[in-house]
Amino acid sequence: MTMTAVRKVSHGLLCTLRLGGALLLCALSAVPAAHAERLKDIASIQGVRNNQLIGYGLVVGLNGTGDQTTQTPFTVQTFNNMLAQFGIKVPAGTGNVQLKNVAAVSIHADLPPFSKPGQVIDVTVSSIGNSKSLRGGSLLMTQLKGIDGQTYAIAQGNLVVGGFDAEGRDGSKITVNVPSAGRIPGGATVERAVPSGFDQGNTLTLNLNRPDFTTAKHIVDRINELLGPGVAQAVDGGSVRVSAPLDPSQRVDYMSVLENLEVQSGEAVAKVIINSRTGTIVIGQNVRVSPAAVTHGSLTVTITEDPIVSQPGPFSNGQTAVVPRSNVSANQEAKPMFKFGPGTTLDEIVRAVNQVGAAPSDLMAILEALKQAGALQADLIVI
Repeated sequence: MTMTAVRKVSHGLLCTLRLGGALLLCALSAVPAAHAERLKDIASIQGVRNNQLIGYGLVVGLNGTGDQTTQTPFTVQTFNNMLAQFGIKVPAGTGNVQLKNVAAVSIHADLPPFSKPGQVIDVTVSSIGNSKSLRGGSLLMTQLKGIDGQTYAIAQGNLVVGGFDAEGRDGSKITVNVPSAGRIPGGATVERAVPSGFDQGNTLTLNLNRPDFTTAKHIVDRINELLGPGVAQAVDGGSVRVSAPLDPSQRVDYMSVLENLEVQSGEAVAKVIINSRTGTIVIGQNVRVSPAAVTHGSLTVTITEDPIVSQPGPFSNGQTAVVPRSNVSANQEAKPMFKFGPGTTLDEIVRAVNQVGAAPSDLMAILEALKQAGALQADLIVI
């Protein structure tokens, strides 16, 4: 699409927004769509993302639950470096300083897109030494850096710790949740903005949260139906490129309309998820089973020892002895055979398994055997 065409699309869209934006949104919301989802729920804008920040600092004011500095020398080193910045020098040869009220911590946070200097974000503080609890502590001013080494926020404040521990003199101890980690709501101030690329170029790319060719086609058809042919083009099964206005303010109005479009998502790939550790089995709605007959039973072998006492005959000069006697029995459960017809659905699979009373472990074995036989038309994923 040429720049002239983009401007025409943008101008026509803005006129619609200004003259009848409410009517347009009402009309869009009134369009019925089976299993439809908003575009903002199934796709994200390329370049508009969170950025992870991390820092290292000190928490002070603890009630004797700080680091044991004999085992965490970096806490003392950090503390001495902080004092040096204020013109205080710890004399050499002081020995091992015990800082029972200080703990070395790591701080991490997510910097949301479009965050501007002066805004605040939440931070999470975690002990990296052997501090028992951060309850009641305060984080000293700490730089939060990105992967590029630049400082994007400054964190400081009092911690909110949800866990606690208590210990008696006899060694008894109780711990609730995790007292060695806490949060500071609004504890960091943004100092630098991250360029997002939202206002660059004459197109925007929508990345699907779950790549699917059918969903990508539905998005393209829905946008072109609203704005005209050629406005949206599918790049691949996971991305859709959309022409967009050059003016950032117009682009915001443009995306406000697009993200509220309801799009019918394509059906997911047929999958069966098995968690072998917990026995959890999840069968997707599109799972099908080819004609197959299944029987599943268990053989239980029981061996019991029932020793008997052998008494010698009178005047035989024999000795009493214990003679071992083993009883062996086998019991096989009578499990009826059941048959899957062609194109068996999820409801029929569940009904057939429930009729024979198969346990989760039995169902795992049945599903694995069906997959090996080529009768299970789904991806079998064991986690």
